[in-house]
Amino acid sequence: MAALDTVLARIDANRDAALDRLFRLVSIPSVSTDQAYAADCVRAAEFLAAELNAIGFEASTRPTRGHPMVVAHGKGARPDVPHLLFYGHYDVQPADPLALWETPPFEPRLVEAGAGTQIVGRGVSDDKGQLMTFIEAARAFKEAGELPCRVTILLEGEEESGSPSLPDFLAENKKELSADLALVCDTSMWDRDTPAVTTMLRGLVLEEAVIRGADRDLHSGMFGSAAVNPIHVLAKIIAGLHDEAGKVTLPGFYDGVAELPEEVAEQWRGLGFDGEGFLRAVGLSVPAGERGRSVLEMLWSRPACDVNGISGGYQGEGSKTVLPAEARAKFSFRLVGQQDPQKVAESFRAYARAALPADCGIEFISHGASPALALSFNSESLSRASRALQAEWGVAPVLAGCGGSIPIVGRFKSDLKMDTLMVGFALDDDRIHSPNEKYELSSFQKGARSWARILSALAA
Repeated sequence: MAALDTVLARIDANRDAALDRLFRLVSIPSVSTDQAYAADCVRAAEFLAAELNAIGFEASTRPTRGHPMVVAHGKGARPDVPHLLFYGHYDVQPADPLALWETPPFEPRLVEAGAGTQIVGRGVSDDKGQLMTFIEAARAFKEAGELPCRVTILLEGEEESGSPSLPDFLAENKKELSADLALVCDTSMWDRDTPAVTTMLRGLVLEEAVIRGADRDLHSGMFGSAAVNPIHVLAKIIAGLHDEAGKVTLPGFYDGVAELPEEVAEQWRGLGFDGEGFLRAVGLSVPAGERGRSVLEMLWSRPACDVNGISGGYQGEGSKTVLPAEARAKFSFRLVGQQDPQKVAESFRAYARAALPADCGIEFISHGASPALALSFNSESLSRASRALQAEWGVAPVLAGCGGSIPIVGRFKSDLKMDTLMVGFALDDDRIHSPNEKYELSSFQKGARSWARILSALAA
């Protein structure tokens, strides 16, 4: 195995070239949810496969019914070392609203900020900058000798659109992708100076509901109050999803939700998390979730129900007096503990059907589902990764929860029987999914060094 000091020196020497490679990747508008960008998703996959082949991996793009996967296998590692599967995604969220970007979203740039230098561009934090930290660490190992572990890399192109091709791809390639441990770099640090290992991850259910009334849009003067309005029906359904205390009202929704163990709750209280400051940073002041819960509990260990989009009727400038023939909304349910995604979806659908008046029908469209995940605090890989991160950052990492969902992690557990070590270098203010997304230059550079240390620690 190459000496760690030599590998770290190679990472430092490659900083300018590494940044150029990241810029080239970010400049590709690989928006997975919009088929207008399908060719760009292919281009991003081909770029990554070429980069991995150039540093000695056996890499290729793999077709799916959607956007291609990238699969790469490292060469040269001894057979007696651990086999690791690293996962990342090259697709990004749409850049809308474009008017709020200070510069074009797919023209990455460096910005000097008060706390340091930032890289700005769509997808730079979620997840292109993150996945490139691992690739740059692997590059340094290959330049210095060989990888310390057997490494397989899986890069997906549909994470931001619900991963529709992923289940079949994992099933068809189960033997090739099975490993001792999965690695995911799609999470955050505790703060810009303190790393974190994510040990709890919320699951996700994505549902879309379409309510239909009359067989066409109706004149509100001629039909108003006499004809059912699908927007009114939808609004009532949405309003009934929470009670006055902020709890979700769906029958059975909290089945499998356990209270946080006191020792974990005490550790979280000791983090000094400023819930009011967290909300103030985005222009808010009052927690809106379950009454009596801290903001950190709401984000990490409690389930949630949200409406992510509503449409219906006239959307153009000015007014148009119509009763719409249909209204639709997109819902997301964040899950924790042992909540069953299928049962949550079924409960939501039953609730919505029961709320329908006469003359209305409803259609449901599923956009994916995944269970919650927790990594044991006694995991040997967690201990080794924690020591490696402390060596790089000078402080012990926070063992954190995460309010977001990474469906692949649940798939790794259920389909490939693998635990996942989740280490990421994003920050809460990276504005992922929003205009002017950024990634700290220090996260990119020290992230690569961190992965080098973690790979060495796992191989030791």
